[in-house]
Amino acid sequence: MTAATLPADRRAEGAMTTLRRGLRMMPEFRRGLPVTFALALVATAGRVVVPIAVQQVIDRGLDGPDGPDLDLVAWLIAASAVVVLLTAVAVYRMNVRLFRTTETALAILRVRAFRHVHDLSVLHQQGERRGSLVSRVTSDVDQLSVFMQWGGVLGLVSMGQLVVATVVMAVYSWQLTLLVVVCFVPLVFAVRWFAQRLAQVYGVVRERVGDVLAAVAESVVGAPTVRAYGVRARTAARLDAAIDRHYRSQVDAQKVTAAVFVSGEFVAAVANAAVVVVGVLLGLAGDISAGTLVAFLFLVTLFVAPVQTASEVLNEAQNAIAGFRRVLDVIDTEPDVRDPAVAAPDRVRELPAGPLGVRFEHVTFRYAPGARPALDDVDLTIAPRTRVAIVGETGSGKTTFAKLVTRLMDPGDGRVLLGSGDCDCGFVPLAEVAFASLRARVVMVPQDGFLFDATVAENVRYGRPGMTDGQVVAAFGDLGLGAWLAGLPDGVATAVGQRGESLSAGERQLVAIARAYVADPDLLVLDEATSAVDPATEQRLTRALDTLTEGRTTLTIAHRLSTAERADEILVVAAGRVVQRGTHAELVDADGPYARLHASWRRSSAGEPEPVG
Repeated sequence: MTAATLPADRRAEGAMTTLRRGLRMMPEFRRGLPVTFALALVATAGRVVVPIAVQQVIDRGLDGPDGPDLDLVAWLIAASAVVVLLTAVAVYRMNVRLFRTTETALAILRVRAFRHVHDLSVLHQQGERRGSLVSRVTSDVDQLSVFMQWGGVLGLVSMGQLVVATVVMAVYSWQLTLLVVVCFVPLVFAVRWFAQRLAQVYGVVRERVGDVLAAVAESVVGAPTVRAYGVRARTAARLDAAIDRHYRSQVDAQKVTAAVFVSGEFVAAVANAAVVVVGVLLGLAGDISAGTLVAFLFLVTLFVAPVQTASEVLNEAQNAIAGFRRVLDVIDTEPDVRDPAVAAPDRVRELPAGPLGVRFEHVTFRYAPGARPALDDVDLTIAPRTRVAIVGETGSGKTTFAKLVTRLMDPGDGRVLLGSGDCDCGFVPLAEVAFASLRARVVMVPQDGFLFDATVAENVRYGRPGMTDGQVVAAFGDLGLGAWLAGLPDGVATAVGQRGESLSAGERQLVAIARAYVADPDLLVLDEATSAVDPATEQRLTRALDTLTEGRTTLTIAHRLSTAERADEILVVAAGRVVQRGTHAELVDADGPYARLHASWRRSSAGEPEPVG
């Protein structure tokens, strides 16, 4: 089962099947149901006390064989008041239990869905719109919460009320009860069709909510680009289109809901009219008393009320189930990059201690089935303690190389291994290394230098939790960045803002480098780590990286070939293949792509125009 096929499969899935699958994932909710159902039964049973009291007051208290019995009337009123009070207490306790149980279960479900999103590979996340993934963890779960706390309460009470009212009605008059049931039989079949239709339209509604969130998130995150290129009108048009599609899907859903409501109202009116006519005829024939007829009319109201509210409950239920289905889609999606510590703990292997070598065994990777290989049959070994620069034109496969080494993605064919390199037995397939161990030993600095909405110190501490502010300051000093740090408004306590936007692109990269430095990895992967740094900062950073990479295996992916000049070895990648390998001195004098890249870079650095032709 793939992520691409899941939504279609789930849309065809019945509501009850979805609920059963979901309830299996929420044992906390299931454990709270028995007592909640018991309280709902008490609450609904109390509602038939008033009709019964009315019948007794009319037939025995006011129209008894010995005339009016005011003591009996007073006793019946007092007893009814006590039962109504107990009913109110039961309703209160039922609501509290249902709210607490629901929020506990949904909080666990939300956390599970959120963590599963992080378990999915980078490739899968890139294939999904971020707003859609966010909506599944937020608004879709929120919709489920609304239904379970409002529609769930109303549904429980209504179902109990329907059952209790039917039983008491049958005791009073089986003829009138049968009449009411017959009136509602056509509606039962209609509701089944309405439920299927509502499931379809609300499935579209939940998808449109994800579209709107995705459009909003994209326009907010890309606001600087929108302003820079003067495309506010075009961006607004895209957002307006997403909102308009959501509006139209909501209107379509409400049309179906209105049809359900009108059908219920019509059948309820027919049932009431039929009971009045037939009830009067039975009364005239002496088959039922006046009190019984009046009580029965009260009971019919109790019977009809759940049907009249069924449209609202069904509306919320289908909306919630559509959202529930989307949440389960995420949870049911099998990660294509799985942690062996979870998937196969008996097969987990440890990486050898010390610097790590890298081995690619005939590795091929495609970003989509049938697409051109991003890496094609790469077969090589990198020795430990080697500083390797990976160069190539844009789209040649350099970043893919880095993602495979850090196991952000898995190859389609072949294997990636890490090990000591002293012998073949020292290499361990990445697929057999627990994520916790791999992340502790291998660190990657991505080219965007992503920072969290926190202080500089807190962002650096992601590399080594528990560091003091003094140790963070010392780390920047080791990197030659002490003066830069001192120039910040609050030093290490400076807030970086969302995505680090309070800092420049180069400053964000400095913090990301410091974070990698304190992590003290055995294998360091730098993906364009100096791409956003000014020349002066690059010199300081280069000296710090030279110290950091000493004695460690380092893979550096860079367009600035000054990094390649200082590397122990260079890999030149073109069209997904390693086409050259050697030192800078060997490759710069050879006739090949590296010499051409280096010459182009030198001309660009010197400000010379590129030759034409």
